[in-house]
Amino acid sequence: MPETDLHDLSDDLDYTVLQRQGSTSNLSVDSARTSDPSESEIVYSKENVAVHPSQYASERISGRLRIAKQGSLFLLTWTPYKAASSLSDSVVRNLNSSVSEKDRNLYTIKPVSLNDIHSIRRHVPALGWQYIIIVLSSGIAFPPLYFYNGGVRGFFATLKQHVFIVRSANDSNVFLLNDFEGPLQRSLSSLELPRVFSVANGTPVHDSPSEVSAIDDSVNVNRITSSGTFSASEYGGSLKNKANDPTHDISIQVLEKFSLVTKFAREATSQIFREFQDNHEKNDKNQKICSSWDVTEVSQPNEGGNDTQSKADDIVETSDAPKFDELSLVWGKQRQPPLTQEEWENFLDSEGRVTDSMAFRKRVFYGGVEQKLRKKVWKFLLGYYEFDSTYAERDYLESVRKTDYETVKSQWKNISEAQAKRFTKFRERRGLIDKDVVRTDRSVSYFEGDDNPNVAVLRDILLTYSFYNFDLGYCQGMSDFLSPILFVMRDESEAFWTFVALMERLGPNFNRDQSGMHSQLFALSKLVELLDHPLHNFLKQADCLNYFFCFRWILIQFKREFEYEKIMHLWEVLWTHYPSEHLQLYICVAILRSHRKKIMGENMDFDTLLKFINGLSYQIDLDAIIRDAEALCVCAGENGAACIPPGTPPSLPVDSDTGLYSHQDDEIL
Repeated sequence: MPETDLHDLSDDLDYTVLQRQGSTSNLSVDSARTSDPSESEIVYSKENVAVHPSQYASERISGRLRIAKQGSLFLLTWTPYKAASSLSDSVVRNLNSSVSEKDRNLYTIKPVSLNDIHSIRRHVPALGWQYIIIVLSSGIAFPPLYFYNGGVRGFFATLKQHVFIVRSANDSNVFLLNDFEGPLQRSLSSLELPRVFSVANGTPVHDSPSEVSAIDDSVNVNRITSSGTFSASEYGGSLKNKANDPTHDISIQVLEKFSLVTKFAREATSQIFREFQDNHEKNDKNQKICSSWDVTEVSQPNEGGNDTQSKADDIVETSDAPKFDELSLVWGKQRQPPLTQEEWENFLDSEGRVTDSMAFRKRVFYGGVEQKLRKKVWKFLLGYYEFDSTYAERDYLESVRKTDYETVKSQWKNISEAQAKRFTKFRERRGLIDKDVVRTDRSVSYFEGDDNPNVAVLRDILLTYSFYNFDLGYCQGMSDFLSPILFVMRDESEAFWTFVALMERLGPNFNRDQSGMHSQLFALSKLVELLDHPLHNFLKQADCLNYFFCFRWILIQFKREFEYEKIMHLWEVLWTHYPSEHLQLYICVAILRSHRKKIMGENMDFDTLLKFINGLSYQIDLDAIIRDAEALCVCAGENGAACIPPGTPPSLPVDSDTGLYSHQDDEIL
């Protein structure tokens, strides 16, 4: 079937220019020797392959994709067009007119050996531009490369002539390069991962647990004695030495290891970041306050306002900063006791409707919820129940969803072992889930012990979800989200549907192309630049602007940073979407700001910073950080919201009918 480009983008600047250009930039594949002294041979060249740093057409960067043979190596490059090019000046001016030289250099893909590419995901939608995502052996993905004039098939045809390439058995849109050994065994061996998954297809690799170093230090779980909460014996369990516990949850280690990449891989990842246009008003009051915070410690005012440590001369202190007490107007409010049963009932009318959802969400934000109320309240916070639903409507919904859950569950329950032998995807997901659930929160009494039935329920829910959302399936880290939900719900069906509601928000965290994570890390970098410019400049010069040291925080919503009770409290605060649906990013900023003296004073590089950040687990004052995050959010105002691209998790999907993870079917190989 011939490839076609179907667009309805007549109002798009790039599209209009390309239509005027016509066929002047069609695919050109030649074997002519270039004049380069290195005597490289161009075996593939494609014009008008673009990177989209944002949703704005004016910020798209067009360039040239090439594969060159140099000796025995085949090198891939992507070079953005400059102000002058072999193309007509008018075309180039329109294509990259608003792109700075700095941004062009940021997104340039310097020569990469095809031997260093693990996989390539391709998208050939019925409507829109074709694009590919190149994933290196380190697990890092380059930004999507859009083929404005089509030609993805020709690109893969050229690759097939020069390297071994095969379609992934797990995902028909993923093509593996040089996959002579077991999936990822060779390409990720340098990361020393005991168990890994590919950002391209999720294939696991297993080593002996004895080779695994523990992620978390042994932690004493605080006993909870306040009304409405459980004691340590309920969710603290026996306190084990996690470093020597073979059942300790090590699945998250792979997620941390994405941070442990070489300088080259970090440079490649940093291409997803760019500078926003300076659209902040000079006289905006919030902007002035935020700027003054460049020299003010939010969560530790007793340490003094001025940070005299800097790594570079261009980390400039603000001279006209107001005194600390002048920031009281935006200081986070004091935390309150948890929401009680009496207060909860006062929010409901006679038929069970929540009369004031905003006041309800604010109350939960400032105090959380008593443990005995979480089963009811969480369902409202996550959208399992509508705020205007009645008691009768919710009872009916529960009965319907129990039936629906059993229907979905039966889809995998009825698969015989003979069928499973011919169902590779099912076997792989089942094996991955089986290994993850026995390592998830086993120090919590609800899940500890051999043959614990609650662990079996955890497994069944995750397997059922992998069939309910088959495109996404199961990814490591999901069990971390489900564990507290099952602990609270104590019902398989209700836990499942609550988990489904949560994944509608956080599912993009597990996108195979890492787009959900990249958008959050990018937004975090812009928020730090807005709220703490000296720290931003320090991280920039330390080559840390990809913020991969915060990867774990965002991926599983700080699950490894707080005790079990505290993480449930933090999650319900985040789920209120008050004062921002992206409060998790402001919490990241607040934590970084609270340790900026040490980070900057010790001139931490990436590896040192990563080790330091991971070492903060169970040492963060949750209430203080929430207060600081609220203050930062209020301070940032609309400027902060503008730093966060539309659709950044935990935003709900625009069209839930089409799902979060559409799948395209066509033939390339």
